[in-house]
Amino acid sequence: MTDKIKTIIVDDEPLARQLITSYLRKHQQIEVVAECIDGFQGLKAIREQKPQLVFLDIQMPRLTGFEMLEVLEHDPVIIFSTAYDEFALKAFEANATDYLLKPYSQERFDAAITKAVEKIGNNATQSLNLQNLQSLVDTSPQPLGRLVLKSGSGIDVIAVQNIDYFLSADDYTEIFSGEKKYLKQKPLKFYDEHLDPGQFVRIHRTAILNISRISRLEPYGKESWLAILKDGSKLPVSKTGYQNLKKILTL
Repeated sequence: MTDKIKTIIVDDEPLARQLITSYLRKHQQIEVVAECIDGFQGLKAIREQKPQLVFLDIQMPRLTGFEMLEVLEHDPVIIFSTAYDEFALKAFEANATDYLLKPYSQERFDAAITKAVEKIGNNATQSLNLQNLQSLVDTSPQPLGRLVLKSGSGIDVIAVQNIDYFLSADDYTEIFSGEKKYLKQKPLKFYDEHLDPGQFVRIHRTAILNISRISRLEPYGKESWLAILKDGSKLPVSKTGYQNLKKILTL
């Protein structure tokens, strides 16, 4: 491979970035075009530089590595550089990505580079690699605490308690927060499985509602209701949805 491999390092720890650049001195085919201290800087640099390879930390301020992956449009090969535990590392390995567990040796680093160069040589595997990484995010057992959402050309990070409701849009989900509406390429079922069930209730096959937004319920047809929200919005409530609400609210 004669062309240099454009590479970006995204890690909030200066010593970690220095270690990667030091180890890369052995690999003349790798060219570091940017170093970023958080996910927001990483997203901007990846959009502008379109690298083939990214070294990515997971736990970073402002925007984590996982959250960055959710809104990443370019599809570079990802090498995690992380202090995550053994269970997480096994999950990464099963999803056909590579990782470096801090602290790591030059030998381990070289093995990751070899794997990355092989992937870069086969463009068909790169999109699959990114999809696998995003699937790993989806299988996390932890309830969602915040969402990273595209807003025009920018990114909004919103705490889930500030979201009013979710509506199904086929394979997408519309997310409503105040006067803003977002579109996420995940089905409503994903949010049904990953939101705190004490705060969000599936009130209809097409809707999940933040129960703190309910003003009142009104009958609407046979065995169905309307949820009237504090902002005046109205959402359908099915018979099953009504039963779900009864488990949490005093109705």
